[in-house]
Amino acid sequence: MATIWKEKLKKKLIEQYGNKKANALIKEYANIFPHSYMDENSIEVAVNDLAYIEKLSAANPLEVDFYCTPEQEYPLHVRLFLWEKPKPLSNILPMLENLGLCTYSESTHTLMLSGKQPIWISDLAVIHEKKPIEIEKLSSLFKEALTNIYFESAENDGFNKLVIDATLAWHEVMVLRAYAKYLHQIHFRYSQAYVEMALVNNSDISRLLVELFKGMHNPHKKNKNANEKIEQEILQMLESVPSLDEDLIIRQILALIKATLRTNYFQPTADKKPKEYLSLKLNSRAIPGLPLPTPLYEIFVYSPQFEGIHLRNTKVARGGIRWSERPEDFRTEVLGLMKAQKVKNAVIVPSGAKGGFVLKKRLTQPSREVLQAEVIRCYKMFISGLLDLTDNIKEKTFIHPKNVVCYDDFDPYLVVAADKGTATFSDIANDIAKSYDFWLGDAFASGGVKGYDHKKIGITARGAWESVKRHFRELNIDPMSTDITVVGIGDMSGDVFGNAMMYSKHIKLIAAFDHRHIFIDPDPDPETSYHERVRLFNLPTSSWADYDEKLISRGGGVFSRQLKSIAINAQMKKALGIEASTLPPNELICAILKAPVQLLFNGGIGTYVKASSESHVEVGDRSNDYCRVNGEDLRCQVVGEGGNLGFTQLGRVEFALKGGLINTDFIDNSAGVDCSDHEVNLKILLDHQVQTGKLSEKRRDKLLAAVTDEVAELVLRDNYEQAVLMSYSAYRSKSNIILHTNYIKELETLGVLDRKVEFLPDDKKLVERKSVGEGLTRPELAVLVAYSKIYIKNEILNSNLPEDPVLRQIAETAFPPAIVKKYKSEMSEHRLYREIVATQLSNQVVNEMGITFIYRLQMENSATVAEIVRAYVIAARVFATNEVQQLVLSLDFKIQMNEQYHMLYNIRNFLNLATRWFLNSKYIHEDLSTLVNYFSKQIKILEKVTPTLMGGVTKQYLESLTQQFIAIGLPAETASRIATYRAIYSGLNIIEVATQNKFDLIKTAEVYFAVGEQFNLLWFRDQISRDTREGHWNTLSRLTIRDELDFAQRALTVAILKTNKKEKDTEKLIQEWVERNQRALKRWNKLLEQLHSSGSVDYPMFFIAMRELITLVGVKPADLIETL
Repeated sequence: MATIWKEKLKKKLIEQYGNKKANALIKEYANIFPHSYMDENSIEVAVNDLAYIEKLSAANPLEVDFYCTPEQEYPLHVRLFLWEKPKPLSNILPMLENLGLCTYSESTHTLMLSGKQPIWISDLAVIHEKKPIEIEKLSSLFKEALTNIYFESAENDGFNKLVIDATLAWHEVMVLRAYAKYLHQIHFRYSQAYVEMALVNNSDISRLLVELFKGMHNPHKKNKNANEKIEQEILQMLESVPSLDEDLIIRQILALIKATLRTNYFQPTADKKPKEYLSLKLNSRAIPGLPLPTPLYEIFVYSPQFEGIHLRNTKVARGGIRWSERPEDFRTEVLGLMKAQKVKNAVIVPSGAKGGFVLKKRLTQPSREVLQAEVIRCYKMFISGLLDLTDNIKEKTFIHPKNVVCYDDFDPYLVVAADKGTATFSDIANDIAKSYDFWLGDAFASGGVKGYDHKKIGITARGAWESVKRHFRELNIDPMSTDITVVGIGDMSGDVFGNAMMYSKHIKLIAAFDHRHIFIDPDPDPETSYHERVRLFNLPTSSWADYDEKLISRGGGVFSRQLKSIAINAQMKKALGIEASTLPPNELICAILKAPVQLLFNGGIGTYVKASSESHVEVGDRSNDYCRVNGEDLRCQVVGEGGNLGFTQLGRVEFALKGGLINTDFIDNSAGVDCSDHEVNLKILLDHQVQTGKLSEKRRDKLLAAVTDEVAELVLRDNYEQAVLMSYSAYRSKSNIILHTNYIKELETLGVLDRKVEFLPDDKKLVERKSVGEGLTRPELAVLVAYSKIYIKNEILNSNLPEDPVLRQIAETAFPPAIVKKYKSEMSEHRLYREIVATQLSNQVVNEMGITFIYRLQMENSATVAEIVRAYVIAARVFATNEVQQLVLSLDFKIQMNEQYHMLYNIRNFLNLATRWFLNSKYIHEDLSTLVNYFSKQIKILEKVTPTLMGGVTKQYLESLTQQFIAIGLPAETASRIATYRAIYSGLNIIEVATQNKFDLIKTAEVYFAVGEQFNLLWFRDQISRDTREGHWNTLSRLTIRDELDFAQRALTVAILKTNKKEKDTEKLIQEWVERNQRALKRWNKLLEQLHSSGSVDYPMFFIAMRELITLVGVKPADLIETL
């Protein structure tokens, strides 16, 4: 029988292929068919099977036939030809089911090829659950889909029903699946199964959705009218959809398609096949229902192997890419990190961005190496997916990605960084960027072999210590010379914790923990323990288990977190302030967090402190639910946040309200991102020199390495200044509570800030704070610091201020001195020059002048931010206040902090007045360089002579103030300079009077100061300054009176100088004027006597006095400006 079957096979093959090919096929395959196969299959089927068998190989291990046999009860068949052993039937049946096919029977045959290579043929009789199948129309689509599902290039889910129901190719289905996956990440209320059902039930609309997507993004067929027609057709068809839920689902997917700015869908692989991942760039602010805060752009990369998201707050934004282990809500995790990155990045050029990806491939108990290989594989695809949609720059020309239709402007800035799970991936990312010929080169991912090694430099920990030292400064403790007790989160192998615990030799580390061990040393010897920590830091992949137990004090030890319980001895009880005799590891960790120590330093991963008002679910870190405590229960004095998200914001606030000293993570650990940004900006500057042939790449690398210490100094200076700002703001917070309340409202009105998102107190709570004498806490002030810098930076960028040549010096402060010296002339050609200027300016303004400086001046005269910053630059340059502030700050631990801050207040109050003077002057829009040079020259002259021109009460006051400053430790020259600021401010009025009237400058100053003495104007100004009534209108009233007083003194000066231009004796000149104005002067003196005797002066009295003084001048108030 077998012989007859083979003869028939040969005859059929000859009929179909001719003798030559038929004989070759018979020779190769005649004996491969087992009897079971011959019994079940006709000759025609065998001939057809051989066509598929011939195609099989190790490189092509699967072929699929989809055919119909009308004469059978179940005529529809799926036939699989496999080079490798087939997957279990239990795996294959769900694939067919998800394609809409029910399986009724199955048979499998094993055929042995020559060379003992087995192949398998599996035939499945199926039926479609809805309608008859048009084989000719669907065969190719079905085969392709099943092949990709079988090899996991496409997911096995209900979306695959659309292959048959909507006549879609597998990669077209992938588009809809990707959008559905994204919907899950934004907490869309419908499950994936429901979304699948909605699209399958409305398969005609689903096909149109894909047509719209392809029509929008096909670079070879751009037809806006056709796309609009498709959209209208979809909307019309939706009117007939009976289910409201299905209607909402489809409309949401339609909204996502319309919000898609770019996709790599039309970028095939080298062999012209669809890529194994799909990238979608979305306009986040066009997507309804997104959780807050809303990014500007996001790129969602979908693949059956992984999913990833990259969120950006602005076009120029940067942040790390992490391997997330939260597949259900990784976008939520990344969104929280982007929000934190946004405020952290307030100190640097780019705003906040963050990326994360999750693995989807199931690995059965993988080794560390296998898991790492999969992470790297998916990371590479994710980075490629981002670069697929990112513009490039070549020779100053912007280039869109190939085969990408762009619905947004040019967008070439994409910078990534290492993060959790990707700490060593910078070189991988840079290699990928190089393969794309990306303009940033190895600046794309900071760090790596040609970047700054943060662990080696210890930059993040050193930056965090600037905050820690500032906190201890408020306690009058120098942790660099005084022993301090510490508990911590982390281990010595970590960058942040390891470097932080080596920063001072006076650390007494009582306890610490990581995910593996708990370390306790109840009474450590600072020097011994310091050296052991250094040893562990230098020991590759060390853990607390490697700590030499002989060096641990009595009662201490290292304990595994896998133990059921840990015995608590007397020494541990005393050190941790607890009474329990045994504790499970998680409860012992809670005790460590609540230990009565001076410093709690977080250098680990996880959220360990929340507010008592928050649930663990709200925290969103399930793995640490059992070792998390409330902020109100902490007993440490100071918290240093070297790690991210160790506290919830409300947890910080709760700790701060009970007197704890804490900033935020984005303040404390900003040095890492700051260092990376310096690296990127340096590389952009130097790479331009490489591209133009002025610098070799080897020399560039040496230059980068040579300025490492200078870069670190720049970064740490940023941390120091921001730490001072936080401390100074807290020092002033109670008195500024109303101002801060109004400022928060203003930022909300401008759309800059969302109070709820940032956990800032509402008006009711702020009123309660004021009633008990409390202001905003440091964590809350930190939010205002960040948003103030962001707002000011953006407003500067929206003006022409960065183009002013005077501000080139500002840009230079962002680079190491050695680089500035060598490439000073090239600075303005930097690709991010404007952004660098805006960043440095916004930092300087807020750090030196405080959170509400710009807001207060805006409320006074409605000036733009750029105008105020311009006026500030003039004032700061003219009076060189930055130098004086630095002198005062250099006195840390040499003078009391309150006295130091009081002097800073005097300097900043003076600079505020000077800024306001220039802002209100007619000079504000004149050439910046000319203004600064002219007024600087005149002020220097006046600074030399002013002390000799003071007399009477004024001279006594200034001498007394100078002596006070000297007595508290200020150098005599600095003390005199700060004390005379009040008088030097008058120099602006003097210069204007002299300039406008062509008077001699020194003579004008003599008369101006003499007028102040003669008419007791110093006392009058003091009365205005002593008025502390709060509120916007009270502030404006004081300012108005001060302005009119200045105008009056200037007018009196002009009037007196014009009395007798030949008279050189100032005293005689004034006396001559007095004699001519006896009556008016008498009224003024009488009014002053009444004011003196009244005990207190209110606004009506002020305004009456000003009216009298203006009458004395002899001009109408409205004429004063013209007169001067």
